[in-house]
Amino acid sequence: MISNEMARRINAQINREIYSAYFYLALAAQAESMNLKGTGAWFVAKHGEELSHAMKMYRYLIDQDASVRLTEVAAPPTEGGNLFQMFERTLAHEREVTSAINDMVDHALSEKDHATSIFLQWFVTEQIEEEATVKDILGRLRLFGDQGQALLMIDNELAAIAAQMARGTTGTQAATNG
Repeated sequence: MISNEMARRINAQINREIYSAYFYLALAAQAESMNLKGTGAWFVAKHGEELSHAMKMYRYLIDQDASVRLTEVAAPPTEGGNLFQMFERTLAHEREVTSAINDMVDHALSEKDHATSIFLQWFVTEQIEEEATVKDILGRLRLFGDQGQALLMIDNELAAIAAQMARGTTGTQAATNG
């Protein structure tokens, strides 16, 4: 069984993961309103991934005989902006999630909670992929821009990545295969 403090931290991360799902759903809606169907599909796929991350943590708490404590989920910002700005916000968000995951790993290690530390390693690896994927997209946007034919090319690429994600290929694999 994990400590109450470790369970509290994982519960807080469940909330962050659900917030991430909301964050991505808001970006999907923004992309759809800009007629960027591929980008919208990519953000919807990210929404689903974040919910699955929350469920992994939920299941871990249950399996460890710890209480799941769901709390209110904040609404995501409703900022506008172009595609480049949307992905800059995405990278900043993923970096915040990475920091929170790393803090949980540090805490698990300080408690000598090896089971939780091992469990969290999957999320550490996932965050490396999450950040790399978004940095790759931002690199393409810097190189090609987010106007005209370049925008269409990137939107089509994101649609292909979203389709791969739906088939179970995620993260960097999808970005390099797209």
